[in-house]
Amino acid sequence: MKTRKSYLAAVYIVLIVAILVTNLPIISMVGTAFKPRSETLSTVSLFSAHPTFENFIHVFNKTSFGLNLLNTIIVAFLVTLLCVALSSTAGYALSRARGKGYSLYTIMLLVLQMLPSMLVLIPLYVLLSSFHLVDSLFSLLIIYTAINLPFGIWTLKGFFDGIPYELNEAAMIDGCNNFQAYYKIILPYSIPGIVSVAVFTFMNVWNEYTIASIFIQNKDLRTLSVGLRQFMMQNSTDWASMSAAATIAIIPAIIMVLFAQKFLISGLTSGSVKG
Repeated sequence: MKTRKSYLAAVYIVLIVAILVTNLPIISMVGTAFKPRSETLSTVSLFSAHPTFENFIHVFNKTSFGLNLLNTIIVAFLVTLLCVALSSTAGYALSRARGKGYSLYTIMLLVLQMLPSMLVLIPLYVLLSSFHLVDSLFSLLIIYTAINLPFGIWTLKGFFDGIPYELNEAAMIDGCNNFQAYYKIILPYSIPGIVSVAVFTFMNVWNEYTIASIFIQNKDLRTLSVGLRQFMMQNSTDWASMSAAATIAIIPAIIMVLFAQKFLISGLTSGSVKG
């Protein structure tokens, strides 16, 4: 018994050390965010003996980071809402409907996922320019929704495939039509899959840089990832402000993982083995 406890203790110690080592850049970033600006480059310690919030105050009061954060929240929330609504209905239709047309559509979804987004950036820029949509958050809304939809549809289709069709038949007997059976009976069973799609969509939009940097030039419309670039000057970098801004940027990822991890595991597992 003592040998087993010693073994488990050794395993936990090794895991804790490995976690600390692999997350050392993040720990250093958070420590720098709370350092006084005079200590940012003058000390080698991870944390300051005199922590302060001055870097966070500077980021919000003296830069456009607050607007960048608001823009990202708006775009990420709307894209997530659209992707969840569209991918859940499309995934349900593909799971329950039968026919060659539906099979072809699922194959096309796979093709879309295989297509590198970089190949379509130039024609997409030309197309959106002709509609005067470049340099607007609406352009990001359209592009991000189109990019994330195939993943959401495939994930939820696999999840719906695991829900017995007998539930639909029972709902029909009780007087429900197809749509009523979907949102009254099937949708509550698919919460883990929906949460997994929502989390991954939100995080993809939150962290995206390339598309936002190309389609948005107005500094007041920039998103979070592009806004971080303002702290990098030609010959120097404002490490204190960048660390504070980056610390704020990772908060949603931590919250998502803490509150949605059980849904993520069950949702992704169901979506990966069914289909």
